[in-house]
Amino acid sequence: MIGDPTLQPTYAVEGHGLVKTFGSFRAVDGIDIAVPAGTIYGILGPNGAGKTTLLRTLLGIVDPDAGHRTLLGDAAPLRRAKEVGYLPEERGLYPSMKAFEAIAFMGALRGLPLKVGRERARILLADHGMGASMDKPIRQLSKGMAQTVQLFGTIVHEPRLIVLDEPFSGLDAINQGKLEALIRAQARSGVTILFSTHVIAHAERLCERIAIVAGGRIRFEGTVAAARDRLAPQVRLRTRASDGPWRAVLPADTMAQDGGWHFALPDEGMEPLLRALLDGQAGIESLSIERPGLHDAFVAIAGEATARQMDEEAQAGQEEQVA
Repeated sequence: MIGDPTLQPTYAVEGHGLVKTFGSFRAVDGIDIAVPAGTIYGILGPNGAGKTTLLRTLLGIVDPDAGHRTLLGDAAPLRRAKEVGYLPEERGLYPSMKAFEAIAFMGALRGLPLKVGRERARILLADHGMGASMDKPIRQLSKGMAQTVQLFGTIVHEPRLIVLDEPFSGLDAINQGKLEALIRAQARSGVTILFSTHVIAHAERLCERIAIVAGGRIRFEGTVAAARDRLAPQVRLRTRASDGPWRAVLPADTMAQDGGWHFALPDEGMEPLLRALLDGQAGIESLSIERPGLHDAFVAIAGEATARQMDEEAQAGQEEQVA
């Protein structure tokens, strides 16, 4: 069980000045990070950005070359391993083991008695529509079901902190939705969720705070709203008239797009422009003000090349699911 929430540290995970090198390659290059307890926190970046190495360093699987970290308030992360559920990017289950036994076995590795693990495993599988598969060996399950079994094995011992490395990789849209629902349910119970992903949409839907990582460094850390607020809202305007004195009032960054106009919301707001449009008889057909999404913010923060790499990786993942 989670225990008395008043005993939990303010931050479930902290890292200060973390550096991890492999030969001449700096996978983690001076990272500071603090994950508030009880939140859903996402580490967002392309493959090769250093996300996995950062997670392993925070968990104590590898030691940093410089800097220090604490896990659930402990400077020796491995001492708190039984309170952590960790799903690595490299999946692995014994193919001959039955589904419910695999879950119980993973719980036992974290100190959960096998009898209790088996009981919880059966409940988890039944509650999530997999009751008919609980006695099937892993080799007979679909890829999505096998990944779900491994996820259940990650949470069966009721950890205080759940760390998921690219948990959506290889899952179809239906199983991705089920995983998102499970993450939200765990967070509602007070568990801290820390996960890495290269899919911006998952971070935008789930996370309260994010760290954007590229080249082993954090380019942004804060709330999703704060990342989006780095860009001005975008205005989309369509008029019946194509020209007139009102054109001179459009902002300098205005672009003609899809038969209309697209520009950043002016600092002075829309009122002066609206007056000019009305007085100039522009004939407003449609007007919308759209807040930038996290994808737009990511491009501004990490650069177009990094965002393009992320998009290509996400597309490759979708194609793999279809195949």
